Amino acid sequence: MGANSQIALATVREFRSTGAKIAGIGLDGSGSDAYDAFAVADCTDPEQAAGAVRTLADELGGIDTIVLGAARMKAAPLEQTSDSDWSDAISAVLDSAFYVTRAASPHLSSGAAIVAISSVNAHIVAPWLPAYSAAKAGLEGLVRQLAIELAPRGIRVNAVAPGAITDDPTFSAEGYPLGRVGRPDEVARAIHFLGTDASSFCTASVLVVDGGLSAVSPVAWLRPDMRGRWS
Repeated sequence: MGANSQIALATVREFRSTGAKIAGIGLDGSGSDAYDAFAVADCTDPEQAAGAVRTLADELGGIDTIVLGAARMKAAPLEQTSDSDWSDAISAVLDSAFYVTRAASPHLSSGAAIVAISSVNAHIVAPWLPAYSAAKAGLEGLVRQLAIELAPRGIRVNAVAPGAITDDPTFSAEGYPLGRVGRPDEVARAIHFLGTDASSFCTASVLVVDGGLSAVSPVAWLRPDMRGRWS
């Protein structure tokens, strides 16, 4: 779900390299040629989400791993965040994750895994992202709830929390201790780890993939005067 982002397509490549068959759900057909099966649906609508999951489960013969990656991020300060901006962000992230997981639950057996794509913005704040940050924080709460609820069935639920991820080499790496931002394939490998038996004893976890960004003190690291004193 959220099938045409850089992270989604990198994740498809990662899973396919181990022989998996991949299904995707998107608002349109963008990127659909990367998948073995694809459904066009708006997963903020429970009926569309349920129909897409049912169709894809039938087509592929079951579901072993779910990756919840839908999101909508509009940057605006509080006073300029409209009602629709707020509801769109919450719905894209939380409603879609809930509806897809609920629809997929009957198709999951012991050993299945669910991986949600959260964000460092669930943990640290950035300017002008009140709706997005709240939605991602809520997603991590949902991950913990689902992990405990589904654990008796042997189903694991985890999340990854990426920082800035892009293939654009000109993107500023200011503030990242590793001196660069992340690549989509690096997040894809984390998703693959959580979505397979390689992480068989991990559930209710959030794996941060942010190059150390969320561990940084903004005062000590970002302010040139303070950074100079430390170095």
